[in-house]
Amino acid sequence: MAQHNLDNIDTSEYPHINRGLDGIVAFSTTKSSIDGQKGELIYSGYNIDVLADKATFEEVCFLLWNDRLPNKAELEDLKKKLIAQRELPKPVLDYITSTNKDAEPMAVLRTAVSMLADFETEKTGDKSKDNRNHAIAMTAQIPTIIAAFDRARRGEEIVSPLKEGSTAFNFLYMLNGKEPGEAAEQTMDLCLVLHAEHGMNASTFTARTICATESDMFSAVTGAIGALKGPLHGGANTAVMNTLLELEKDGEKADAVAFTKKKLANKEKMMGFGHRVYKTFDPRAVHLRKMSKKLSEETGHEKLYEWSEDMLKTMKEEKNIDPNVDFFSASVYYSIGIQPDLFTCIFTMSRVSGWSAHYIEQSENNRLVRPRALYIGEKNLEWTPVEER
Repeated sequence: MAQHNLDNIDTSEYPHINRGLDGIVAFSTTKSSIDGQKGELIYSGYNIDVLADKATFEEVCFLLWNDRLPNKAELEDLKKKLIAQRELPKPVLDYITSTNKDAEPMAVLRTAVSMLADFETEKTGDKSKDNRNHAIAMTAQIPTIIAAFDRARRGEEIVSPLKEGSTAFNFLYMLNGKEPGEAAEQTMDLCLVLHAEHGMNASTFTARTICATESDMFSAVTGAIGALKGPLHGGANTAVMNTLLELEKDGEKADAVAFTKKKLANKEKMMGFGHRVYKTFDPRAVHLRKMSKKLSEETGHEKLYEWSEDMLKTMKEEKNIDPNVDFFSASVYYSIGIQPDLFTCIFTMSRVSGWSAHYIEQSENNRLVRPRALYIGEKNLEWTPVEER
């Protein structure tokens, strides 16, 4: 088949054509703002630095869903509702325990979240209230799905969710079968805060596009999970960890600087570096970098942090590229005992708050998403009988 490009195509009737939609504004939002030049990230008015230092994940959820922070009574009410929704319907749990134990965790999560829609039968008739209830349900149940599958695939008994405690505390309890310490809970909670929302990325765009058809929130989040599963989006943190583990195989001879330079010389992509929006250090990576250093010292993974710093310095010197949120989140998750192939699931556990917030926003001022595509194929070809082809 003939190859086509835009060189011989009349594009005069198209005001703007841009692969990847760079620079295209498709929606207005109050959920987050990113200044790539400054390295600034805002959630519904609050700088990520303030939220990282002051807020819990539950407070961030309320903020994204309501564009304001909760008062004490509202926060307690949200916590109670999240706790009440943690249990999984039996058919969903049966699927998790019976599916292929070698399946990708993100694939299992995608299927299980889609199944949740079959059991969300309580509807008030108030669209806004129903949407928030669905957001709470998925935010509560996704951690249970992740922990249940990980234990099931390891042949361990599934741990039922607690009737108390934060989302971070409960997840680590279900995952490891024991209550986490205060430091581990704080680490997990901060990771959830940092990953909760991030502008019009591929998965958020997917969620809003599905919402625009007036499909349900479960469909939108399932589609968003499918988008996040890709290595160019959420899957990068797993790739970062695999790179560090590849380096670890060299033992005492491991040299992160030489390793990175060799990768670059071979034209191999270094995952965890560069960002479509940020032209400077990702503000989320700043917090994760500090956390990675602290955790490495506490857990005996100093080499992972040292190698990460050597890679960071080399990439800056060789390519003038800064790390993104995936780079240090990999070593943070690994240091608290989470397996690399679960990293993107953890991302999902947090980002569902942002996806659902965008769904709520889109549904309240909806317009069907219908961009145009530039056709660059042949036209009006003559029909050839099958015998002559």
